[in-house]
Amino acid sequence: MEKPKYYITTAIAYASRKPHIGNTYEIILTDAIARFKRLQGYDVYFLTGTDEHGEKIQQLAENSKIQPKEYVDKVADEIKGIWNLMDTSYDKFIRTTDDYHEETVQKIFKRLYEQGDIYKGYYEGAYCTPCESFFTETQLVDGKCPDCGREVTQAREEAYFFKMSKYQDRLMKHIEDNPDFVFPESRKKEIVNNFLKPGLQDLCVSRTSFNWGVPVSFDNKHVVYVWIDALSNYITALGYKEDSKENNYLKYWPADLHVIGKDILRFHMIYWPIMLMALGEELPKHIYAHGWFLFGEDKMSKSKGNVIYADYLAKKFGVDATRFYCLSEMSFAQDGNITYDNIITKYNSELANTLGNLVNRTVAMANKYFDGKFTNPDITEEIDKDLINNALSMVDNVEKYMNEIRVADAVSEIFTFARRCNKYIDETMPWALAKDEEKQDRLKTVLFNLIESIRFIAVLLSAFMPQTSEKIFNQINSQEKTLESIREFGKDINIEVGRAEPLFVRIEEEKLMEEIKQDMEKQIEEANKENEVKEEKTNLISIDEFDKVELKLGKVLKVEKVEKADKLLKLEVDLGEENPRTIVSGIAKWYNEENLTGKLVVVVTNLKPVKLRGIESNGMLIAAGEEDVRLLTIDGELQAGTEIH
Repeated sequence: MEKPKYYITTAIAYASRKPHIGNTYEIILTDAIARFKRLQGYDVYFLTGTDEHGEKIQQLAENSKIQPKEYVDKVADEIKGIWNLMDTSYDKFIRTTDDYHEETVQKIFKRLYEQGDIYKGYYEGAYCTPCESFFTETQLVDGKCPDCGREVTQAREEAYFFKMSKYQDRLMKHIEDNPDFVFPESRKKEIVNNFLKPGLQDLCVSRTSFNWGVPVSFDNKHVVYVWIDALSNYITALGYKEDSKENNYLKYWPADLHVIGKDILRFHMIYWPIMLMALGEELPKHIYAHGWFLFGEDKMSKSKGNVIYADYLAKKFGVDATRFYCLSEMSFAQDGNITYDNIITKYNSELANTLGNLVNRTVAMANKYFDGKFTNPDITEEIDKDLINNALSMVDNVEKYMNEIRVADAVSEIFTFARRCNKYIDETMPWALAKDEEKQDRLKTVLFNLIESIRFIAVLLSAFMPQTSEKIFNQINSQEKTLESIREFGKDINIEVGRAEPLFVRIEEEKLMEEIKQDMEKQIEEANKENEVKEEKTNLISIDEFDKVELKLGKVLKVEKVEKADKLLKLEVDLGEENPRTIVSGIAKWYNEENLTGKLVVVVTNLKPVKLRGIESNGMLIAAGEEDVRLLTIDGELQAGTEIH
């Protein structure tokens, strides 16, 4: 019988920098869903990748003095390396610089233009470079980008536009007819109320102010803007082409689930469905917008030393512990909280104590009392039935939660059952049964129930903590790893366990936190150095910044040498004010009383006063040169105090 198909995707990661744990959460989450769907018997196709075009990347490459392709090659390799480190089971990793993707994007753009969905015009408005988005004045929040809160710049350029309003009613009807198209409900309502109901504006879909992007095939001044380029990856990766559709597209499209961050829901809930409608293609079945990880109450920031990376967590805690924390801490429709203290607490209590202790002492007792090998004689008591019912209900509940993408609830269900197993040990007291010759069969039944319960846990954990799951299977020596094998309890009555080995070694919190504190301090130092380099490189200012500088003509009335300072002159300068200003300037090597008195010089008049050799200086002269310095002076009959503009 042919397996039902399941096509699942992450948003493609922007190849601007190394992804932090908040970015990495999405691939871990999607992997858990994909693995569980395979466990349920689905033919899963799992797509991820990198978004590699845009103005921001071009700027980063220029700052690094390398070509954009070289820049994104490096970052894409880094992203893929972290995805692999996190043991994610993706089937394809697409890059938007892949030739086949770029070629198909050009064809999609041309088709939309030829059928009248795209037209040429001009865009004038507020632009956020990090988000690569244009906004109207009404969409700005306190004059800043509504998505990221950063400063915006005013931009005007020729651009192609997509007629969003043409498809608005059709999209609204689709959302109304398919209430689970987008979830959680709260985020769907936010997009509907804030963007769809007020009416869609036409979408800018090309740029001319930079060239790092897919060229518009029929107008080489333009590059295809991020939305058509990046969003198309979900179909180009499957082999979608304008003139044909390859087997994977025919087999897997439409997507069963797009997993994305809540910050890009608008693009996936509005732009992407409308693009597909215009192309005459089916819409994805479901879109899930997850929350963000916060460091305590803050967003992650290098300057605060609190940016957490998955590879660092894997080094300190292990891959599966990192996966466990991410999946268990981000509740459905909520933001998650990540701090090192919380990770250590959860590691010790849930992984080392609840799970690790359960497996270790159960396998150790089986080896100690029966050399690891026995058959279940089924000496059952009422307490066993409760454990068995809990095991079977756990399977049902985990499957229910996973079908609803409530992953944290599914993980919680497994660990709740693990705690029940530990309680069962305390209730049955195998060590006491072992001392009574007449209780040996009862002891075997108890240990069998525990090992079978652990097998149930291992099967379900394979979606969330695959390496740990395999270690458990090795210790209990079982090959029964399917979801079907845990639909009933006690399938195989013969037990032969391996050697007991700790799954998770308890962490010494004080020692590890001291190491982490030192690493955080290094991160702050590195961030400060990066900021210093950026400040050195940044020499462009806006007109608003320039307008803050007040320049006026000043007439030099008096010049004196400053005592014990060979380089300094003290000037009295008339700036058209009630009293002359005193200005101290390091120009004594080139100027004196004779060649400077009476000159009209250019003065910066709104600098904060500074003291030089005990003299308060209230302004700065404008000069040129280093070896041979010359003051900027003005000829003519202009009045002292005249503004320069």
